[in-house]
Amino acid sequence: MSLYPSLEDLKVDKVIKAQAQFAPPGPPMPALTEGDYQPQLATAGTPGSSLYPDLEEMGDYMGLVLNSEEVQRNLALVPLADSQVALPSLSGVGAMVRPVTGADVGIRRAEIRPGLREIIVCKDQEGKVGLRLRAIDNGVFIQLVQADSPAALAGLRFGDQVLQINGQNCAGLSVDKAHKALKAAAETRIELVVRDRPFQRTVTMHKDSSGHVGFIYKSGKITSLVKDASAARNGMLTDHFICEVNGQNVIGLKDSQVKDILTTSPAAMTITIMPKFIYEHMVKRMSSGLLRSAMDHSVPEV
Repeated sequence: MSLYPSLEDLKVDKVIKAQAQFAPPGPPMPALTEGDYQPQLATAGTPGSSLYPDLEEMGDYMGLVLNSEEVQRNLALVPLADSQVALPSLSGVGAMVRPVTGADVGIRRAEIRPGLREIIVCKDQEGKVGLRLRAIDNGVFIQLVQADSPAALAGLRFGDQVLQINGQNCAGLSVDKAHKALKAAAETRIELVVRDRPFQRTVTMHKDSSGHVGFIYKSGKITSLVKDASAARNGMLTDHFICEVNGQNVIGLKDSQVKDILTTSPAAMTITIMPKFIYEHMVKRMSSGLLRSAMDHSVPEV
């Protein structure tokens, strides 16, 4: 036996000491096998779950309420020009949809009275009244009221039903016979009994904060409605044509002209509409140019 340890013994001893120094305490950890490692997914709302804060976490930021309910409440769908697609905008759809009273001027101009009224008209210098008539279901209806004509000054409107001409009942009359009855009447006095626009109805709506009521139209026809907007809540329907805005006839006008009238109208707006199949029959064989240039588009007096 040697008094001095060999070089090999010194190496082994040094390795054992190093292992004892750096080995972690506790029992040895088994090796991970496939399927043992399942990383925990962060859940919404927990710290570190997202790089960006949640709306609910932000709460009140610089005076703005940013919780999800408030954001949804302030999302409105408004139409784009020349499009049937409604897109979101920052305006409230729930506001300004309440009913309005009869004191509103637009409602009074657009009023459709249920009874009959007698109208006295005369002829102009050319011996004309300014009416074009149309027969529907054995009734005689006004197809066109010419601007600045005696008929326009008397308050007759597109869609009114003419029941009598100087005491002669119009039920069952053809258009030709009705026109002949007007032509044969005296120039200074023609007595008409009229029922207000039986195929039309009015819908009163309120504009939201962005100035929209929630319907989309093209070539005068309502093509779609915005969900939960004032138009839908108050009974507006698609496949109907816009006849009047606050009592003003807009038939034949371009969409841009109707848009100007809608834009400048008060917050409470009354639209008069007619079903598509009746409207198309009413204006049959009449050009859009004639409707635009000849139709009375004046604002009715109340």
